[in-house]
Amino acid sequence: MIFESFNTALTAYFAAVFVLAVILGAVVNKTNFCTMGAVSDVVNMQDWGRMRAWFLAILVAMLGVILFEAAGLIDLSSTQPPYRRAQFPVVEYILGGLIFGIGMTLASGCGNKTLIRVGGGNIKSILVMVVLGIVAYYTINPIPGTEHNLRGLLVWWWSSPLAIEFSVAQDVGHVLAGPDNATGVRLMIGLALVAGVGWWIFRSAEFRSNRDNIVAGVVIGLCIALAWLVTDNIRLQDSWGDEHSLPGYVQEWDFVTDGEEAFRPASAGGVNTQSFTFIGPIAQTINYLARGADNAYLTFGVVSVTGVILGSLLWALLSRSFRVEWFVNGRDVLNHLVGAALMGFGGVMAMGCTIGQGVTGLSTLALSGFFTLGSIILGSALTMKIQYYKMLYDEEATFAKALITGLVDMKLLPGSLRKLEAL
Repeated sequence: MIFESFNTALTAYFAAVFVLAVILGAVVNKTNFCTMGAVSDVVNMQDWGRMRAWFLAILVAMLGVILFEAAGLIDLSSTQPPYRRAQFPVVEYILGGLIFGIGMTLASGCGNKTLIRVGGGNIKSILVMVVLGIVAYYTINPIPGTEHNLRGLLVWWWSSPLAIEFSVAQDVGHVLAGPDNATGVRLMIGLALVAGVGWWIFRSAEFRSNRDNIVAGVVIGLCIALAWLVTDNIRLQDSWGDEHSLPGYVQEWDFVTDGEEAFRPASAGGVNTQSFTFIGPIAQTINYLARGADNAYLTFGVVSVTGVILGSLLWALLSRSFRVEWFVNGRDVLNHLVGAALMGFGGVMAMGCTIGQGVTGLSTLALSGFFTLGSIILGSALTMKIQYYKMLYDEEATFAKALITGLVDMKLLPGSLRKLEAL
C-alpha cells in the first residue's frame, strides 16, 4: 500500500491496527483465552485445553510469518521490539520471564488479560494497568531526577557482560544457516513445528470439540500475523518519487516532508513494523495520557491497547457479561500491586509478555521467544504451587518448603527432597 500523504498513510496504519486490536479483544473475552489460566488449568487440574489454544495461536502466527516471508511480503529484520537483534541477553530473557510469570499469577492475569478485564468492568485491573505501565515506563526511561532507568540500576550492569553476541540475527534461520539461507531454513523448521505441535494439539478429542479454544487460537494467531503484514507494507512516496517506510519517513522528516503533515511522531519506533505485545504498549499509553493525549506520542502500542479494551467492552455489553469488580480485601490489593510491578519490570527485561514473546516473538522464530516462554510458564507454575502448599499447610509450609516441594512436583528435583505431602 503506497500513499502520497504521510497523514493518510499514518491513518491507514492506525486504522488497520485498531480493527485488528478490537477483534483480538472481543475474541479473547468471548473465548476466555487466558495464558495464566492455561498454566493454572494444567497445574491444578491437568486440563490442557487452554494451553493447546495458546500453542495453536503460536502456530497460526508462525505459519503466517514464515509464508509471508517466503513470499517476500514482509521483512522482519528491523522490528519494534527488535526480536531478531544479534545481541542475545539470555539472562534477562530467563530472569525477566520468571519475574513476569510470578507477577501475572499474583495479578490474576498477564498484560493482555488485564486489558480484557478493564473492558469487562474490572476496576482493580485499571489499577494493575496503571502500576504496570508506570513501572514498565521507568524500566525503559530515566527515573525523574536521575539519568538511570530501573533496568540499568538493577540488572544491566551485571547482565550485559553475560549477553551472547551473535554475528547474525538471533532467529533460528540465521543462527543455523546464515543470512543467505535463513528464510528457507525458517520455512522448513516452521512447517515442521506447525505439523508436529499441531498434531499434538488436535490429537485431543476434547480440544477438537471445544469451539472456543479453536476459535481463540486461530483468530489470535491470524491477528498477530496480519499485524506484521500491515505494518510492514504501508509505504510513502515523496514528491521526488522515492518510496519510504513510515519509520524511514519519520527519520528523514526534515528532508522529505512537504509541510502539509499535521504532526511529527515523537519516535519512529511507534510506527515501525510490529505486532501485538502489551507491556511496552501499556507504558506508552500511560505516557500518552500523561502528556495530555498529544498525538505526537500516539503509537501502535497506544492504538492496540485502546482497541483491545474496546473490543472486550463491546463483547461484554453484547453478551451482558459486563460487571464491576473490586478487590476482596487488603491482601488482594497487595498481591495485585506487587504482581503489576513485577509484570512491568519483568516484561521489559524479557522484551515481551505471554503474547509479546510467547506468541508474537515466537512467530518470528527468534530464540528469545523460546527462552522467555519457558521461563514465564515456569515462574507462573511455581508461584501457583507455592500458593497451593501455603494454603494447604498454613504455617508449616515455609516458602522454602513450598518451593522445593513445587519443584519436586514438576519433576525438577528428585522425589527424595519432598518437604510437604500433596493431598
